[in-house]
Amino acid sequence: MEYFCYHRDRMGSLALREELQEEHWSYMDRYAKELIARGPTFADDGETPTGSVHIVDLPAASEARAFAFDEPAYQAGAYRDVLLRRWRNVLGRTMWDAPGGRGGGSRYLVLGLGQGPAADLAPPPGQDELIAYGPLLSDDGGTWLGTAVLLGAPDPDAARAVLTADRYADIEVHHWEPGGRR
Repeated sequence: MEYFCYHRDRMGSLALREELQEEHWSYMDRYAKELIARGPTFADDGETPTGSVHIVDLPAASEARAFAFDEPAYQAGAYRDVLLRRWRNVLGRTMWDAPGGRGGGSRYLVLGLGQGPAADLAPPPGQDELIAYGPLLSDDGGTWLGTAVLLGAPDPDAARAVLTADRYADIEVHHWEPGGRR
């Protein structure tokens, strides 16, 4: 089962996150084979960290919760909250398999928080810059709760346009870059 996990930074936690970076990476190394995508999000300046995205394939919800809440920066109080949802890997690949690899261009996390009937279950045609795409689902996988997308785009507005705007209660767009050890 695939899970989308987004740890949002607590205000003023940058120094703590930097202090725990190696511990965080070592923790994530334990899940190297299960990771579909990973990386930090940033404020509009593109430099100030605001959170950390991990999409992971684990056998059970209990393991996904352990993955999210045993993470060292979470345990140390660096994050204000965690969004953890079932997710479906519509593209069927990891970020390392995506065209364009890890380098170049502006990349974004687009997080559509759903309302009403399911929308955007399949990616729109002609989106060659998609890195990861899939619906956010209830714990049992039966109810659509939104859509999470990682993609390359020229600007935040172009990234936001990948989703059908009137089908969501809110659409968040965050600067994102592929993460992990360099």
